[in-house]
Amino acid sequence: MSDSVSRSASENGPAGPSRVVRAALVQTRWTGDTASMVELHERYAREAAAQGAQVIGFQEVFNAPYFCQVQEPEHYRWAEAVPDGPTVSRMRELARELNMVMVVPVYEVEQPGVYYNTAAVIDADGSYLGKYRKHHIPQVKGFWEKYYFKPGNLGWPVFDTAVGRVGVYICYDRHFPEGWRALGLAGAEIVYNPSATSRGLSAYLWQLEQPAAAVANEYFVAAINRVGVEEYGDNDFYGTSYFVDPRGQFVGEVASDKEEELVVRDLDLGLIDEVRNQWAFYRDRRPDAYGPLAEA
Repeated sequence: MSDSVSRSASENGPAGPSRVVRAALVQTRWTGDTASMVELHERYAREAAAQGAQVIGFQEVFNAPYFCQVQEPEHYRWAEAVPDGPTVSRMRELARELNMVMVVPVYEVEQPGVYYNTAAVIDADGSYLGKYRKHHIPQVKGFWEKYYFKPGNLGWPVFDTAVGRVGVYICYDRHFPEGWRALGLAGAEIVYNPSATSRGLSAYLWQLEQPAAAVANEYFVAAINRVGVEEYGDNDFYGTSYFVDPRGQFVGEVASDKEEELVVRDLDLGLIDEVRNQWAFYRDRRPDAYGPLAEA
């Protein structure tokens, strides 16, 4: 199985039945306008489908620049309705054509003045399954997101798709273990984590936090970051997108830190049962003792 972690029953205990999903993610530079950005991602989706990919995810607010480097009202113009806006509507048609599950992060307007950082999840038949809204909203230099986004209010949904149970956690969310756990408890098998994170802020955490979350919650994680410097600031987005398995091991190579890249990997979801039976983290949880952690 290409680009997949080898599994040894003698080392890891009895192996569960293999269930391989070919998954893809895309990291790109900002092209300069929404139309060309959407077209670029459509081309990458077609390339992924030609390689046999069954599911694909894009980077945070994929059809826009990372405008949160500044605080200017002009940038509300990037927002659109979900699912009835032009981008998600177009991706639904593409998903149906390619028979591919899609995770599509956009800037959502719910009503005038109410905006969210959102990802739509589309099934392989083009049906809209629902959306995740980013819960944790940063407000620090170069990441002025509270100016643009309300905190998410839809919980941590997990979507039944043609490839399995898929969840989403967006960028800054990844620093908070509670959402990762909520997705695991809801049965997530693959969690897409679309991001826009730059060198010098928390780069050393990039290959630490998502693998740790994959281990703690025993599922696959797709970590996506954009690349390059954009027009609204000096944030240097460093790519290095990857898939990581429930043992915290990268599935294939990590993507470039400077160039656009389509990453396609085989994920054996049978590894989830194998790891959960071996490590038994879910069995040994103590929710009866965790109450004080959530007290204000």
